[in-house]
Amino acid sequence: MRSSRHEDATTCPLRPQADSVKTARDVTRTTLRSWGCPQLGDDAALVVSELVTNAVRYAGHSGPRYDDHPITLMLLRMSPHILLAVSDPSDEVPTPKEPDFISEHGRGLYIVETYSKCWGWDPLEEGGKAVWALFRADR
Repeated sequence: MRSSRHEDATTCPLRPQADSVKTARDVTRTTLRSWGCPQLGDDAALVVSELVTNAVRYAGHSGPRYDDHPITLMLLRMSPHILLAVSDPSDEVPTPKEPDFISEHGRGLYIVETYSKCWGWDPLEEGGKAVWALFRADR
Protein backbone atom coordinates (compact mmCIF):
# COMPACT_ATOMS: atom_id res chain seq x y z
CA MET A 1 0.00 0.00 0.00
CA ARG A 2 1.42 3.37 -0.88
CA SER A 3 0.59 6.65 0.69
CA SER A 4 1.16 10.15 -0.56
CA ARG A 5 2.70 12.67 1.84
CA HIS A 6 2.91 16.40 1.68
CA GLU A 7 4.06 18.65 4.47
CA ASP A 8 0.58 19.03 5.97
CA ALA A 9 -1.41 16.20 4.34
CA THR A 10 -1.22 12.46 3.88
CA THR A 11 -3.54 10.35 1.76
CA CYS A 12 -3.62 6.58 1.55
CA PRO A 13 -5.85 4.61 -0.85
CA LEU A 14 -7.20 1.42 0.72
CA ARG A 15 -8.82 -1.73 -0.61
CA PRO A 16 -12.12 -2.93 0.87
CA GLN A 17 -10.47 -5.73 2.86
CA ALA A 18 -9.78 -6.36 6.54
CA ASP A 19 -6.00 -5.80 6.41
CA SER A 20 -6.63 -2.21 5.31
CA VAL A 21 -7.47 -1.43 8.94
CA LYS A 22 -3.91 -2.23 10.04
CA THR A 23 -2.50 -0.26 7.11
CA ALA A 24 -4.59 2.76 8.10
CA ARG A 25 -3.45 2.55 11.73
CA ASP A 26 0.20 2.30 10.66
CA VAL A 27 -0.08 5.26 8.27
CA THR A 28 -1.82 7.32 10.96
CA ARG A 29 0.81 6.64 13.63
CA THR A 30 3.72 7.21 11.23
CA THR A 31 2.22 10.49 9.97
CA LEU A 32 1.50 11.81 13.46
CA ARG A 33 5.03 10.93 14.59
CA SER A 34 6.50 12.78 11.59
CA TRP A 35 4.32 15.80 12.46
CA GLY A 36 5.60 15.80 16.04
CA CYS A 37 2.29 14.57 17.48
CA PRO A 38 3.06 11.04 18.69
CA GLN A 39 0.84 11.61 21.76
CA LEU A 40 -2.21 11.42 19.45
CA GLY A 41 -1.12 8.11 17.93
CA ASP A 42 -3.15 5.70 20.06
CA ASP A 43 -6.40 7.71 20.07
CA ALA A 44 -6.21 8.56 16.37
CA ALA A 45 -5.31 4.97 15.44
CA LEU A 46 -8.31 3.70 17.39
CA VAL A 47 -10.62 6.17 15.63
CA VAL A 48 -9.13 5.34 12.22
CA SER A 49 -9.64 1.64 12.94
CA GLU A 50 -13.34 2.22 13.55
CA LEU A 51 -13.82 4.44 10.49
CA VAL A 52 -11.94 2.11 8.12
CA THR A 53 -13.73 -0.95 9.53
CA ASN A 54 -17.06 0.72 8.76
CA ALA A 55 -15.86 1.77 5.30
CA VAL A 56 -14.71 -1.78 4.51
CA ARG A 57 -18.03 -3.17 5.74
CA TYR A 58 -20.12 -0.80 3.61
CA ALA A 59 -17.90 -0.47 0.53
CA GLY A 60 -19.03 -3.89 -0.66
CA HIS A 61 -22.68 -2.80 -0.49
CA SER A 62 -22.24 0.34 -2.57
CA GLY A 63 -22.94 -1.02 -6.02
CA PRO A 64 -20.38 -0.56 -8.78
CA ARG A 65 -16.70 -0.54 -7.86
CA TYR A 66 -14.95 2.76 -8.43
CA ASP A 67 -11.59 0.98 -8.71
CA ASP A 68 -9.39 -1.28 -6.58
CA HIS A 69 -9.14 1.42 -3.91
CA PRO A 70 -12.65 2.71 -3.17
CA ILE A 71 -11.62 3.80 0.35
CA THR A 72 -9.22 6.66 1.08
CA LEU A 73 -7.66 7.73 4.36
CA MET A 74 -6.64 11.38 4.60
CA LEU A 75 -4.88 13.20 7.41
CA LEU A 76 -4.58 17.00 7.42
CA ARG A 77 -2.53 19.12 9.80
CA MET A 78 -4.19 22.46 10.46
CA SER A 79 -2.44 23.71 13.57
CA PRO A 80 -3.50 23.30 16.31
CA HIS A 81 -5.74 20.55 14.90
CA ILE A 82 -5.37 17.27 13.05
CA LEU A 83 -8.25 16.20 10.84
CA LEU A 84 -8.53 12.62 9.73
CA ALA A 85 -11.11 11.47 7.22
CA VAL A 86 -12.06 8.19 5.60
CA SER A 87 -14.01 8.28 2.35
CA ASP A 88 -15.90 5.38 0.86
CA PRO A 89 -18.38 4.88 -2.01
CA SER A 90 -21.37 4.11 0.23
CA ASP A 91 -24.15 6.67 0.55
CA GLU A 92 -25.27 5.14 3.86
CA VAL A 93 -25.36 7.85 6.52
CA PRO A 94 -23.28 7.07 9.62
CA THR A 95 -25.75 6.89 12.48
CA PRO A 96 -24.65 6.54 16.09
CA LYS A 97 -26.33 3.71 17.94
CA GLU A 98 -26.70 3.14 21.65
CA PRO A 99 -23.45 1.31 22.42
CA ASP A 100 -23.77 -2.35 23.35
CA PHE A 101 -20.65 -2.99 25.40
CA ILE A 102 -21.14 -6.77 25.27
CA SER A 103 -21.52 -7.08 21.50
CA GLU A 104 -18.58 -6.69 19.13
CA HIS A 105 -20.61 -4.35 16.91
CA GLY A 106 -22.33 -1.01 17.33
CA ARG A 107 -19.67 0.87 19.30
CA GLY A 108 -17.74 2.42 16.40
CA LEU A 109 -19.19 5.92 16.34
CA TYR A 110 -19.36 5.98 20.13
CA ILE A 111 -15.58 5.38 20.15
CA VAL A 112 -15.06 8.03 17.46
CA GLU A 113 -17.08 10.54 19.49
CA THR A 114 -15.31 9.66 22.74
CA TYR A 115 -11.73 9.93 21.48
CA SER A 116 -12.00 12.89 19.08
CA LYS A 117 -12.82 16.54 19.73
CA CYS A 118 -15.72 16.27 17.27
CA TRP A 119 -16.71 14.22 14.24
CA GLY A 120 -19.09 14.36 11.30
CA TRP A 121 -19.57 13.33 7.72
CA ASP A 122 -20.05 14.96 4.35
CA PRO A 123 -21.48 13.59 1.10
CA LEU A 124 -19.05 13.53 -1.84
CA GLU A 125 -19.95 15.05 -5.22
CA GLU A 126 -19.15 11.81 -7.04
CA GLY A 127 -21.22 9.76 -4.58
CA GLY A 128 -20.27 8.21 -1.30
CA LYS A 129 -19.20 10.08 1.78
CA ALA A 130 -16.28 11.13 3.94
CA VAL A 131 -16.48 10.55 7.69
CA TRP A 132 -14.09 12.76 9.63
CA ALA A 133 -12.80 13.27 13.15
CA LEU A 134 -10.96 16.27 14.57
CA PHE A 135 -8.19 16.11 17.18
CA ARG A 136 -6.38 18.87 19.01
CA ALA A 137 -2.65 18.45 18.41
CA ASP A 138 -1.35 20.42 21.39
CA ARG A 139 -2.92 18.45 24.21
